[in-house]
Amino acid sequence: MNDASTTAPAAVSDVDRQRIIIGVLICMLLAALDQTIVAPVIPVMGTTLGGASYISWIVSAYFLTATASTPLYGKIADIYGRRPTILTAVSIFVAGSLMCAIATKMGVLVAGRAVQGLGGGGLMALAQTVIADLFPPKERGRFAGYIAIMWGTASIGGPVLGGVIAEHFHWSLIFWLNLPLAAFAIAISSKALKRLPWQRRRHTLDWSGAALVVMATSMVLLALALGPQAQFGWHSTVALGLLVVGAALAVVTIRHLRRAPEPLIPLDILGNSVVLL
Repeated sequence: MNDASTTAPAAVSDVDRQRIIIGVLICMLLAALDQTIVAPVIPVMGTTLGGASYISWIVSAYFLTATASTPLYGKIADIYGRRPTILTAVSIFVAGSLMCAIATKMGVLVAGRAVQGLGGGGLMALAQTVIADLFPPKERGRFAGYIAIMWGTASIGGPVLGGVIAEHFHWSLIFWLNLPLAAFAIAISSKALKRLPWQRRRHTLDWSGAALVVMATSMVLLALALGPQAQFGWHSTVALGLLVVGAALAVVTIRHLRRAPEPLIPLDILGNSVVLL
């Protein structure tokens, strides 16, 4: 059996390319925006939902799951195709946004942010994958600039928009806004994505590596969140225990990444000076 096979869709026209690029850039904007827009609203969320001591997890939960899922999406897209993988990532992201929008407790909000991260990691990875499918290397620099514009827009506009919403509207609006944007991105690009050429490849997904990365990072972040609190403190058994467990899991994670046939994060890439820096 061959390890790879190439689909033979209809030719991708210039109009199709434009629709695909617009769609994936909006998806990229969604993922980037949800990392910046929540910052001004976090105090309001803590006051409204309670559990203010755990508000750091509103940000951390998103980053954790996005970091672990991003490397997996490229392989999933190689196995199942770009369009179904993008639709799945958008669906997960929208489901997480709905969880956050209707949350009445801090735990539900944090869980929703974690679900959002699972989808957001895919949106960030797949935008660049699709651009690589559409254009040769010498043309990709221009689109890297477009991606940078999306991140710049999110970095500058996200906190401003979040502040306006926090002052004049209910904080849940920052999550409701994701729904029409996601719907527009899919509506404009879904049909064109069917014509996108891709090469099917056989891969082994490193679910164990993803789980270890999340667990190791979670232990350290939880220790950093509890350490400053008066009821715990940096010298408490809880904080120290979490740091020890996190360090032990980090060692296990590195050992796993060295031995896995297709590791989540290939450690060999750190031998490249550019990547290491």
